Amino acid sequence: MDKYGLIGMPLGHSFSIGYFNEKFENEKINAKYINFEIPNIETMPEIIATNPELKGLNVTIPYKEKVISYLDDISPEARAIGAVNVIRISHKGKNTILKGFNSDVIGFTRSIEPLIEKCHKKALVLGTGGASKAINYGLKSLGLETLFVSRSERPNAIQYNKITPELIQEYNVIVNCTPCGMYPHADECPDLPYEYMDNHTLLYDLIYNPDMTLFMQKGAKQGATVKNGLEMLLLQAFASWEFWNEDR
Repeated sequence: MDKYGLIGMPLGHSFSIGYFNEKFENEKINAKYINFEIPNIETMPEIIATNPELKGLNVTIPYKEKVISYLDDISPEARAIGAVNVIRISHKGKNTILKGFNSDVIGFTRSIEPLIEKCHKKALVLGTGGASKAINYGLKSLGLETLFVSRSERPNAIQYNKITPELIQEYNVIVNCTPCGMYPHADECPDLPYEYMDNHTLLYDLIYNPDMTLFMQKGAKQGATVKNGLEMLLLQAFASWEFWNEDR
């Protein structure tokens, strides 16, 4: 039986295990999807060595950037983004070959593109982790100018307390790539001047639990268009399966 899996920490919120095991059952694919909750990325080679049936892995927080140094090859897109969330595992003789891809950018761009209008020229990317790198890459590929927002002082990013009413009007696409507002902390949201948003504002939250985050609620109250990350998740899972099975 082939195996696929997810590495990250924590994985209690994981969508992938249910999605893929249901897919395998429905399509009569002789495979199983397993969660590998690991305290550090150094454990990954051991997981691969002790599970020779593994054909592919998804990678989630906090390892999307750290995993790159363990790979034999990486797609040009994942290299440009600087983050990997899909690994294809293949065997050539006694050698195990790990190739990294990024399906986050595919899922995100296909999901947000129908919502982008002529008035949407600039975007704020909340967060600076591996997911935000894919989102930044995706927004730029759709022709938007981007600006990272961080809680701490970082190069090429502004802090939340520097977001003015004028900036909210100018950067009217805002994507939350942080866990702020995720269940069980559904009463939290990124610290933004929501009262200056309007019907030209587009808020996209990578979180899908709850399905209507406080970030989205506050924007919708001002007339903003809002969307959660569930469709992105489904699209990136579909892309993961294609990456695992191409060239086999």
